[in-house]
Amino acid sequence: MSDARLTTPLVREGGRLVPTSWEVALDRAATGIARVRDTHGPDAVGLFSCSKATNEVNYAAQKLMRLAVGTNNIDSCNRT
Repeated sequence: MSDARLTTPLVREGGRLVPTSWEVALDRAATGIARVRDTHGPDAVGLFSCSKATNEVNYAAQKLMRLAVGTNNIDSCNRT
């Protein structure tokens, strides 16, 4: 494993990235997505999923976007 590999989540505080817990990082991400959705509508959010992920992971990703966010904006590079 590389010494440069991140082992803890980072959040931006005052223009700097600082280590934090997974709970804080995921809450910050969810709050940001909800803020964009509430301000600009659900179609302002999208997700790009990996074609190398399993069908189950891609299915869970599309369910998250459709049910939690309210958008069909999900794509992957499966066509290539």
